[in-house]
Amino acid sequence: MNDASSAKEASPAASIAMGWGLLLGGLVGLVAAAALLIERFKLAQDSSYTPVCSLNPVVSCGSVMESAQAAVLGFPNPLIGVAAFPVLITTGATILAGARFRSWFWLGLQAGVTAGLAFIAWLVFQSLYRIGALCPYCMVVWIVVIPTFWYVTLHNLRHGVFGERAARSKAAEVADVWHAPILLAAFLAVLALIVVRFWDYWSTLI
Repeated sequence: MNDASSAKEASPAASIAMGWGLLLGGLVGLVAAAALLIERFKLAQDSSYTPVCSLNPVVSCGSVMESAQAAVLGFPNPLIGVAAFPVLITTGATILAGARFRSWFWLGLQAGVTAGLAFIAWLVFQSLYRIGALCPYCMVVWIVVIPTFWYVTLHNLRHGVFGERAARSKAAEVADVWHAPILLAAFLAVLALIVVRFWDYWSTLI
């Protein structure tokens, strides 16, 4: 194995698209998390305050923010986003600047985005079937986290971060070729759950 091959394995290169995706996704997620945190503080200061993201009985971040699920770790959930999204922003910016990260970094990022996806999946379930309301800012975070997880995972598959066997697997090949339709299917699945869950309300608007 030559030096170039060794360097590539030790420090997988990310594409410009990955850099922009992490940078812009992190920025959008940070703005949404910060906006939700500000609304949370205003509601804490004045219980009669109506958040600007509370639009109707279904799209009501006030209902979500007042739930126990909104502070699952003992502090407002948006603080997690305010702390985590700058990591994506910094990673994206450094990729665009030409940085190459070691495999351990990509594994760490993978762990982070996987935990983020699991948390988002739990929040989706809680919003739909326990709280019974949707938070617009939260949904922006969902929209950011899902593709971030997907494309970080694809990058790690393509570059052998999970091992050469995983990189050459049929699953990796299918994911690489059908990455966009698979992502679209994930979004459509969440949209379908929202439509079905709140159909009684949506039908009154038709």
